[in-house]
Amino acid sequence: MKNLGKHFRKPLVILAFIAITLTSIFSTAYVSNNFEIAKNLDIFNTLFRELVINYVDDVNAAELIKTGIDEMLESLDPYTNFIPESEIEDFRFMTTGQYGGIGALIMRRGDYIFISETYEGFPASKAGLLPGDKILNINENDAKNRTQEEVSSLLKGQPGTEVIIEIERSGHDETLIISMEREVVQIDNIPWYGMIDDKTGYIKLTSFTQNAGREVRDAFSELQNNHGAESLVIDLRGNGGGLLNEAVNITNLFVEKNQVVVETKGKIKERNTTHRTLNNPINKEIPLAVLVDRASASASEIVAGAIQDFDRGVIVGQRTFGKGLVQNVVPLSYNTQMKITVAKYYIPSGRSIQAIDYAHRNEDGSIAAIPDSLKMPFETRNGRIVYGGGGIEPDIFIEPLSISNIALALVTNFHIFDYANHFYRNNSTIDPADKFEISQEIYDDFLSFLEGKDYSYVTESEMYIERLRKMSIEEKYHDAIDKELQRVQERIKESKKDDLITFRNEIEMLLKNEIVGRYYNQEGRIISSLNDDPDVAEALRIIHAAEEYKTILNP
Repeated sequence: MKNLGKHFRKPLVILAFIAITLTSIFSTAYVSNNFEIAKNLDIFNTLFRELVINYVDDVNAAELIKTGIDEMLESLDPYTNFIPESEIEDFRFMTTGQYGGIGALIMRRGDYIFISETYEGFPASKAGLLPGDKILNINENDAKNRTQEEVSSLLKGQPGTEVIIEIERSGHDETLIISMEREVVQIDNIPWYGMIDDKTGYIKLTSFTQNAGREVRDAFSELQNNHGAESLVIDLRGNGGGLLNEAVNITNLFVEKNQVVVETKGKIKERNTTHRTLNNPINKEIPLAVLVDRASASASEIVAGAIQDFDRGVIVGQRTFGKGLVQNVVPLSYNTQMKITVAKYYIPSGRSIQAIDYAHRNEDGSIAAIPDSLKMPFETRNGRIVYGGGGIEPDIFIEPLSISNIALALVTNFHIFDYANHFYRNNSTIDPADKFEISQEIYDDFLSFLEGKDYSYVTESEMYIERLRKMSIEEKYHDAIDKELQRVQERIKESKKDDLITFRNEIEMLLKNEIVGRYYNQEGRIISSLNDDPDVAEALRIIHAAEEYKTILNP
């Protein structure tokens, strides 16, 4: 009995705390006559006690409760989440754009974590860390077999504290020891803005953290006043959103004062809010195009939707993500928090951006196709018909870029990434980001680099033939057609040998982006991609086609 007491002492202390907490909730629920809540909390309390006492193996009480919480919240919506103390810093970064660390992106390859990119001006970049560096040790903690989250946690810390990492670098026989002092790392909402032709400004907005509105205002003012911008493209592709008030501030730059941009409506009517433009706009006439895609979500959808509803600009790209829910952060005990969905938001036409349900989504989480019967019509200020039901439908739809199987294989096997490192080690400089191109010499060098490396892949045609073979066996046609199927497979196999030439254009695009990133960081990647970007090309075309632009907004 003595050993048994020791065995259960810690779980029972945790259990006692949970019991006290649940008893308090039980009492409150009982007083409020909510018998179902009280009954089920009592069931949970009893179940947990019996589980901890009687289960055949030791159980981690904290992990069990965390699992229970996560599963419970997952049954509601994807955005109501429990935030344990260990994740508070990551959550703060999502709202402020800053954290204490070294300023580097990391990725997992095999058993190790590698540096994938560094932010210019921050410790990792200043200390000379390079993409491709393998992290072996962090402050005497072995980095092997650790997750990205674990390594990220070791690299982050209080600004001013030291972090010492041991790395393995291609081309060096010995490992390198690099010491850095952590700093406050501030990730800008706008990684780049500039002129993309003689008359058109461009602003790439990647998040809506604090001061996003001020950053857009300052960028736009400089483009107008110092570069003579007469039209503007705002790029919200890949922007997952952020602070609602920053979306209102950005919309306000182009829309008259005292206009309703978004309303939030939830169960508690007293907490419903209306967000209006508070200031005079900087420019309410300049031709405007907003770029969106399936990863444009939340605050991005407020801006795009409001611009569309006010007929203030043309939306170009693909249907947006479809996230129209408002979350509040509620502090809990022991420095934990809960992000809870409290309302839906509605843009000026009265439509909700939120998908009708959470189940019908694409693999990336964005909203799937909506049946016409579920689309509700709304009107913009000029009487254009727009539809609710999920996401923002662009005024001009652009087919998203697809990637071939061979290009995907080269990316997922890190051959594009590794070649960029190889190229960087052997070339001290390249042309400016907007001028650099993959020459025949560079492409031939890449083909030589691939020799002996595995980048095998299965084409859609090969998968179809395999399905056909299985079906033919089931339907007793296999003997009659198997030789034909084999001949087709051989022809496909021969054709695949030429895929590096057939799909050269998209492979070159990926190579160019990765190589430019080595020399000019995130800013260079954006600049380099603009010349090959069909969305940007269409935005420029429609902005400069004055009559067509007006016809879209004033049918």
